[in-house]
This record gives sequence, C-alpha cells and structure tokens, in this order.
Amino acid sequence: MLAAMAYAAAAAAHDKHGGYSAGEPGDPKKPAREIVVSMNEMDYSPAVIEVKRGEQIRFVIRNAGTEAHEFLLATTAENLKHGEAMKKNPDMEHDEPNGLRLAAKKSGEILWKFSKAGTFEYSCLIPTHRELGMTGKVIVK
Repeated sequence: MLAAMAYAAAAAAHDKHGGYSAGEPGDPKKPAREIVVSMNEMDYSPAVIEVKRGEQIRFVIRNAGTEAHEFLLATTAENLKHGEAMKKNPDMEHDEPNGLRLAAKKSGEILWKFSKAGTFEYSCLIPTHRELGMTGKVIVK
C-alpha cells in the first residue's frame, strides 16, 4: 500500500503526456545558467527565481540547515498532493530529476530546462516544513 502511494505521489509531477509540469530534465551537453539555492532552517534563498522559457538552469542546492530538507520542483497543486503522501511516509526517497533530499550541510544539483511558461514552485515536503514557509517560486516568461 505504501509503495503504491509513493509511486502515485512521485508520478504526480508528470503531466498526462509523460512529461513534467515545470519542464523537462536538462541536457548536460548544453550550456546552463547556474543558480545557487540555499536551504536554510525553514526557507529558501532566493525565494523567487525568474527564467526565460527554453532556458536551462543548473540548480546548485546547498542545505545550510541543521536537518534534512528537500527541493521538489512542480506546480503548487502537485506539491500539496505529494505533501499529503509524505505525511504518511515522511522518509520517502525521491528518484525524480525534478527533486532531491539533502542531509544537513550537504549539496546537490538539478539540471532543468524550463520548456513551459508559468509559475512553478519548489518546496520541502518533509512534514511541517512547507507549512513553516519552506517554499519558493520559479517564474518562467
């Protein structure tokens, strides 16, 4: 049962055509603008990021906090749905190109191409973290 819920939650960030709502995984052979995102105790810095449609971004994500945090890029609705599944399985591991979980003082990267215009969200879905303010926005123009 938990495995089925975990699968459904991970699939939530995919649209009906098999892609992701916020774009697609980046191509490491192509240039990318680097954006450093710090995950602090219960917030992200920067909290708002603007990119151009079609732009490829290398997110360098650093957990500056004292506990584990996540960075999951999707729509607000998808993150809220996934957050409900996380409440039932808080140690759920993410094996998706649009998200990662980092232990305190660790770093990671996500390479992402924003192929769709709109406003997307990154948030920490560890129970209570999002509710305490751990969200940010990507505005794609």
